[in-house]
Amino acid sequence: MNSLPFSGFRALLVHAHPDDETINNGTTMAMYSALGAQVTLITCTRGEEGEVLVPGLSHLASSENDTLGEHRENELADAMKILGVSDHRFLGDGLIKFRDSGMMGTEPNERPDVFWQADLESAADLLVEVIHEIKPHILITYDEIGGYGHPDHIQAHRVAMRASEKATDWKIEKIYWNTIPKSLIAKGIEEMKKTGSDFFGAESVDDLPFAKDDSLVTTLIDGSKYVDLKMKAMEAHETQISLDGPFFALSNNLGQQIWGQEFYTLVKGIKSGPFDEEGRETNLFAGLNPS
Repeated sequence: MNSLPFSGFRALLVHAHPDDETINNGTTMAMYSALGAQVTLITCTRGEEGEVLVPGLSHLASSENDTLGEHRENELADAMKILGVSDHRFLGDGLIKFRDSGMMGTEPNERPDVFWQADLESAADLLVEVIHEIKPHILITYDEIGGYGHPDHIQAHRVAMRASEKATDWKIEKIYWNTIPKSLIAKGIEEMKKTGSDFFGAESVDDLPFAKDDSLVTTLIDGSKYVDLKMKAMEAHETQISLDGPFFALSNNLGQQIWGQEFYTLVKGIKSGPFDEEGRETNLFAGLNPS
């Protein structure tokens, strides 16, 4: 008999590119995996249009050899091994690989094979297959603007939400959107200003579209015990996350514990205790039963 506290619970995460999952949900994934839950990650593209931050690997870029996607597959596999997530797949794995769309208005965004150009119903059907297979209790994805407006993030949101509607053999009980409260980011910006640095060039928290009003946070997962795993998983995404970039600079100024807390907005399901002192859920599976 499995005595782990979350044995029998299942979570499905839908992300746009390799590294999004670790930045947004690294400690959540590590914590629930370690405590017995089945965690499934679906990544919608291989991130072929990402900026290569390692000079020695610049040849991988789409403007050169266009082999960044294959490299990021390996980065993702390494990160998931660190976080203890064994079930990670690309959307339509074995059938279709959607290409990274790049930013709005760029040439890659017009390619017929990119995720942004994918037929919503067809893409959602691929995710429905996964939902029927693994029967997740909870779904985690982005908000309606994909956090900050990247087309692949928006499309991942649309596909995830549509698939949750179309799945007839299994209804997901709780759906969460990733969020980062303004209060946390504002604190980070101020601390970084003291060192003469900034956070993504922002002077104010209002300059960052992914910073949301604190009132939107319904759920806070404290995975502080697993933050070291998250940081190591972030390092595994070497082409995308620079050790001297804003993510690690924020850690240096506020301490690594900042990455141990991950915030969510519950958009489907019943908010359930236990709650913290601000009335936020402290468990994504609260109110649910394993099955």
